[in-house]
Amino acid sequence: MAAQLSYATMHAIFTRLAERDPAPQGELEHLNAYTLLVAVALSAQATDVSVNKATRGLFALADTPQKMLDLGEERLTEHIRTIGLFRTKARNVMKLSRILVDDYGGEVPSSRAALQSLPGVGRKTANVVLNMWYRLPAQAVDTHIFRVGNRTGIAPGKDETAVERAIEDHVPAEFQLHAHHWLILHGRYTCVARKPKCGVCLMADLCPHEEKTA
Repeated sequence: MAAQLSYATMHAIFTRLAERDPAPQGELEHLNAYTLLVAVALSAQATDVSVNKATRGLFALADTPQKMLDLGEERLTEHIRTIGLFRTKARNVMKLSRILVDDYGGEVPSSRAALQSLPGVGRKTANVVLNMWYRLPAQAVDTHIFRVGNRTGIAPGKDETAVERAIEDHVPAEFQLHAHHWLILHGRYTCVARKPKCGVCLMADLCPHEEKTA
């Protein structure tokens, strides 16, 4: 675990990330807040590519909680069968859809506590929805961000909650809204797990990681 970077270094890194990609986007396809919530919930232990492949047809039929309830669990299961843990996820999607209809007028709530009260929705999923749909500076820490945060010193922490707090505490305010997308994309395509692509990394000269690769 690298030591926390200085403010000046953090500002320089995120300035470069912002200049390269001023408005980074998540890679999960969605139509509205509800389909975003479902897509993120389905993405646990699955790739965005596999989720997008499964949900294109699904969301064409069911893009609201009521439509999902009308579709039914059996037909939902058929659409997401290629995704890991699909049976459990199907049950959770049906349960959360019922709660949204009964308790929230069919709308997706905009508080973390309300989101986390839904079946199959953890803190990371809630933060993605808050960030991507409600435009709040919530930091959804996944394996990519955890790795990048610790390897580079951008957000060191022993667990995902600690890394989330480090991002909130140390990333300059003007970069908070897009911070988690920049870090996810950096971890997914450049600062990869086994052999980071240090030779093409825009922050290589500012990164303390000693075992740099070409």
